[in-house]
Amino acid sequence: MSWPAKLKELKDELIEVTRKLYDRGLSSGTSGNTSARLPGMPDKVLIKASGRSFGEVGEKDFLVVNLDGEVLEGEGKPSKEIRFHLGIYRVRPEVNAVIHGHSPYATAYVTAFGGLPVVTAAAEMGLRRVAVVDFAPPGSEELAHLVIETFRDPEVKAAVLTRHGFVTVGENIRKAYYLADVLEDNAKVACLLQSLKGLAAGDF
Repeated sequence: MSWPAKLKELKDELIEVTRKLYDRGLSSGTSGNTSARLPGMPDKVLIKASGRSFGEVGEKDFLVVNLDGEVLEGEGKPSKEIRFHLGIYRVRPEVNAVIHGHSPYATAYVTAFGGLPVVTAAAEMGLRRVAVVDFAPPGSEELAHLVIETFRDPEVKAAVLTRHGFVTVGENIRKAYYLADVLEDNAKVACLLQSLKGLAAGDF
């Protein structure tokens, strides 16, 4: 497959998954960002441009950047969280896709209780555990550092950012989306269990 064809195929996948994230309620408005490595080019990444709504993204809403954050192709500027996207790719060579969204249940649970138990069978199989990143201002170098250090652990597939949202990674964008979906479903079930049983966090 030619380079333009590979780029078009990856863009189409990112567009589809990014819109699904919006439809699923895993991010709203222009918040959040998606990215994926270019096939056969591990030092180049396709990432959503800043200010683009998840629900309305198109082919022109993604940029090709290198691992230093330089824009190689496309118009606009990269997402403000580009630092941790690229940092994850640098420390996790097996990761080919990163999703950052603002899902309500996972964010609320971790912000309230400081952690998120794994309570569903799907989460046990897919995530095993959920990491937590302490609060730092969105788009800051501090946040990027915290996220990168969290994902330096090769066992971490998902993390919730306190008062902010989540990050999932995968060998491709569809796997990263699946984990984002499972993460939010797990958080919703944890909230329901706590409400129905009156349990303290972690007592499941």
